[in-house]
Parts: sequence; structure tokens; C-alpha cells
Amino acid sequence: MGLTKTEEFTKAQNDLALLAKALGHPARIAILQFLIKTKSCVCGDIVDELPLSQSTVSQHLSELKKAGLIKGDIDGPTVCYCIDEKAWNKMKRVIGDLFESYKDPICC
Repeated sequence: MGLTKTEEFTKAQNDLALLAKALGHPARIAILQFLIKTKSCVCGDIVDELPLSQSTVSQHLSELKKAGLIKGDIDGPTVCYCIDEKAWNKMKRVIGDLFESYKDPICC
């Protein structure tokens, strides 16, 4: 894994980091919000919605798909993307668990 030493961390920590990375760019947040609003769409619709080139949108879609937050079905030359409900619910749970684990401030 190179210099990041991700293998030194638990699967749960690596999974949460992957989700956090996927959420770490405003374009990806905008894509998710668009998909939530429209329920599903064609990639060209996303490009029309964002101030980014087709190739940049495709890179962001790839990151979201890699994290499992979206899924896409190829239909001829188009790809229709939507939220992956199972992964979305997992993300809500693991992020919620992280925030819930902080109960009582012990410093500062």
C-alpha cells in the first residue's frame, strides 16, 4: 500500500476513510445532491448541472462509484447513475457511529 500504510488500520477505519474521501470534494457533494433530487439521471444531465467538464465529472463519478455510494447501469452509449441505497445506509451508520462515540469531553 505504499507510504500510507493503510494496511496498519482496521477494515472499518479504511472503509470510513474511503467514504470520507468520496465526500471530500464539493463537486461530489453536488453530484450526490443532484442524484438524490432526481432519483437517477444520465451522466450528461450531471454535466449540464455542474460547472465542470465531462471528463472532470466522470472522474468524480468514478470516485463516488469506487466508494460504493452510487451505482450505474450502462445502456448503450449512456450510463444512468443513482444512489446505492445499501451503501448509503451503511455510510449513515458508520459516520453516525463515529460521532456517537464522542460522549464526554475530556480535554480542552
